[in-house]
This record gives sequence, C-alpha cells and structure tokens, in this order.
Amino acid sequence: MKTIEVSQATNSLGQYARELEQEPLVLTEAGHAIAALLPMDDADLESLALSLSPRFQALIERARAEYRSGASLSADDVRRELGIP
Repeated sequence: MKTIEVSQATNSLGQYARELEQEPLVLTEAGHAIAALLPMDDADLESLALSLSPRFQALIERARAEYRSGASLSADDVRRELGIP
C-alpha cells in the first residue's frame, strides 16, 4: 500500500488517480491516515458503498456470529421452510 503525507502531495488529484495500480494510495497527516484513493478496476460503486457502511458491516458481523454459534439454517433447511423442492 502506498502512502503519501498530505504536505508532500504536490500533484493534482487526477494525476494521483491515473498513477494508481492495484493498490490504494493512503493520504496521511502527521503520520495518521486521513483519506484513501482506491482503484476501481474490479469493483462497483455499490460494493464500495456497502464495504464502507457501518450498518452493513454490523449486519455481516451479526450473521457471522449466528453462523459460528450454529444458529443459522442450511440451504436445504431454507428450501424446506419455503416449500421449494
């Protein structure tokens, strides 16, 4: 992952975007990450929005916790409950 200190970022935003390869460019200030510029080659805006959503992340974590605890249904159970052969 590439990083650049904001005070050292002298190129235009467009230039940094054109220079992205397969990894993000993280902007830092006083050594702390404050923003990131991401390549969108294999992603779409909806996937990006969901990955950044705290509500969606909480939903995924709850589902994973249910699965780990054995409280989830198998695909066969779901089909059976929905009456799908």
